[in-house]
Amino acid sequence: MQIGVTFPQTEIGADPQVIRDYAQAVEGMGYEHVLIYDHVLGANPSSRPGWSGYTHTEMFHEPFVLFGYLAALTKLELVTGVIILPQRQATLVAKQAAEVDVLSGGKFRLGIGVGWNPVEYEALGMDFSTRGRVVEEQIELMRQLWGRELITFKGKYHTVTDAGLNPLPVRRSIPVWIGGSSDVTLKRAARIADGWFPLGRPDDRMRGLLDHLNGYLQESGRERQSFGIEARVSASEGDLDQQVRETELWRSYGATHISFNTMNAGFTSLDQHLQALRRYKEAIKTL
Repeated sequence: MQIGVTFPQTEIGADPQVIRDYAQAVEGMGYEHVLIYDHVLGANPSSRPGWSGYTHTEMFHEPFVLFGYLAALTKLELVTGVIILPQRQATLVAKQAAEVDVLSGGKFRLGIGVGWNPVEYEALGMDFSTRGRVVEEQIELMRQLWGRELITFKGKYHTVTDAGLNPLPVRRSIPVWIGGSSDVTLKRAARIADGWFPLGRPDDRMRGLLDHLNGYLQESGRERQSFGIEARVSASEGDLDQQVRETELWRSYGATHISFNTMNAGFTSLDQHLQALRRYKEAIKTL
């Protein structure tokens, strides 16, 4: 099971030296990848009664730009968990992803989702209501762009006429993982994704979701062993012993990757985040 970290987007601040020190420290501890959340805009809750979710007061670094920076500083695998794909132009995402893949030496994994925030869709000029229908065509288009020098593609939402990306990804492909917990998301992941990001803890509900996923993989003629699952264990949930137990449970559930998340645990400095990461890494080293 590969162990990585969840980048503390909302708490790390905007000092590039702190970001550098964080990334190089976690690599030095033996973590293998860094996973980054994505939000383009934060809404103002004072003008939206009942608003639930991230707001304009919470910081989010732009993942592709940040990964260009991190690719020069570390050899960590770089993972989006997740990019809200349908609120973006698929061809541009394919270009950005290919560039990160090249700069990182082929160590990029593109996690995508359909999102929940209509404010961002509106601001980016995309249709919130069609996001589920658009995303599968986007994935198909991106894979064609990554795999060939020139493509001609005519879909319902996208058209590319005899054109291509340059540079192409290192291996002419980039793993696409899907996040979300709805049944339609599980079916989509089983059919077309390389892996899945579950949302939640390793409990009976999650066991049921994984059983459904395994069934959908079988229906799609795919081997469970070739499909990735990246779970999250959080410093804010329980003590270190519980976090180790959850890691063990995830492994028993078939998780191939874990990212340890230090956000929302009350930490106020880089050193506190790093201390928690050291304790967790030391505690799971025999697993």
